[in-house]
Amino acid sequence: MADKFFWADGIADRIIKEKGDKAEYVCASGITPSGQVHIGNFREVITTDMVVKALEAKGKKVRFIYSWDDFDRFRKVPKGVPEEYEKYLGMPISEIPSPHDDSMSYAEYNEKKFEDSLKSALVNPVFIRQNEMNKKCAYAEFIKVALDSVDDIKEILNKFRKESLVDSWLPIMVYCDKCKKDLTKITKIDDYNVSYECECGFGETFDIRKKGIVKLVWRVDWPARWKYEDVDFEPSGIDHDVYGGSRMTGHKIAKKVFGIDGPIKQTYEWINIKGGEAFSSSSGNALSLAEVGEVYEPVVLRYLFVGIKPKSVFQISFDNDVISIYEKFDALEKKYFDGNCNPKEKRMYEMSIVEIPKERPKRAGFKGLINSVQIGRTEGLNDYDKIRVEKVAAWLEKYAGDDMKFEVRGKIEGKFSDKEKAALVMLKDILREKEFDEKELFDRFYDICEKSGLSNTEFFDACYRAIIGKSKGPRLASLILSVGQDRIVKLIGTLK
Repeated sequence: MADKFFWADGIADRIIKEKGDKAEYVCASGITPSGQVHIGNFREVITTDMVVKALEAKGKKVRFIYSWDDFDRFRKVPKGVPEEYEKYLGMPISEIPSPHDDSMSYAEYNEKKFEDSLKSALVNPVFIRQNEMNKKCAYAEFIKVALDSVDDIKEILNKFRKESLVDSWLPIMVYCDKCKKDLTKITKIDDYNVSYECECGFGETFDIRKKGIVKLVWRVDWPARWKYEDVDFEPSGIDHDVYGGSRMTGHKIAKKVFGIDGPIKQTYEWINIKGGEAFSSSSGNALSLAEVGEVYEPVVLRYLFVGIKPKSVFQISFDNDVISIYEKFDALEKKYFDGNCNPKEKRMYEMSIVEIPKERPKRAGFKGLINSVQIGRTEGLNDYDKIRVEKVAAWLEKYAGDDMKFEVRGKIEGKFSDKEKAALVMLKDILREKEFDEKELFDRFYDICEKSGLSNTEFFDACYRAIIGKSKGPRLASLILSVGQDRIVKLIGTLK
């Protein structure tokens, strides 16, 4: 696909071509909420979201579903969760309490936080909770098909295994109806009836159409759901897309066992924090979508992902790169409303903004607001700028380097040479002349340097030390105008 076209539009075209003209297309995504759902997981959702919007832009009706695999077993205790949670190992994560909010289950707590974050990122799928689907026996017929096709499934899986599955292997697991754990051994299968014994001593025979305590193992469960939901598109991470991985075997099982081709795929790569590590919910190394959203406003957050093809690795920055990212988005927005975008840039903006305003939004630059926030001059802002001020304040508090942080002094302290004092007095007199714009004021700095005998570097150093007590800071003319000429005049008046 040529670079001038946006990648999601290319996928949408492929879906329409390969899946045919349908009344409704289904695009899917999902994850097991085994811990905090991190920003790395968001890449799958936003990838799906963009394909959904690409299909909708072509006039197609789309159902966007997001599956919470919350009927999966609790496999290990993540970092930050009490060790006593080991007693819940083997239970569905939908059945254990949250260590953070006892009014919710472990799964529900993680799900709700991510769902709220998705809304703020302008992503609105239909959520499907697999614990509910399994408990109401929604997949009973597909479980029966899998059990009847166990030999075909084993043949497919064994092709990619070092050791073949044992003869007694089955494509299902059962949660004990008494202890709620998966420490069960299936002893008999008779049509829809399954008998099991549990390590806790309990055992029974039940009908899979009437009691929802059984689920398909992952590599069979995934293709079964493709069939159930009639999924046309679903992306997957590189871990699933390796040779012999769950994606490859899933499509083979989908075809052989469930009689479908399976959805069109798109592999996506990992992301991480600039200078940090890859994300993992279970290890506790997980920065959430909400935490990233503290610094990146929704449209800029989407822009981060829109401009990078799914198979490209990229990093999310929290250092000074944040400034340039905002500037690039603002430049794209200006270009869009000026009518100067190429087709790819046009789609990038539309995918970032989602709902196109009639007029170009008036947004203050992120860099300029860094000064305004720190000197407390944020009155009279429009709604766009109020949002951006919140992001600037959060960035300054949590991530900004010392070169970006400052506090305007109440009086000048420290030693200054005679030349430096003379230069500061000249600056004070100039600021009394009139109201300057940034370029005019900057040009006058050269006059001060020439008359005082200071080099440019020496002059800036003296001004920064006088105003913020540091040798470096924001652009001097911008800083002075942000603080206010009168305030700087009064400050220089304290020079001894």
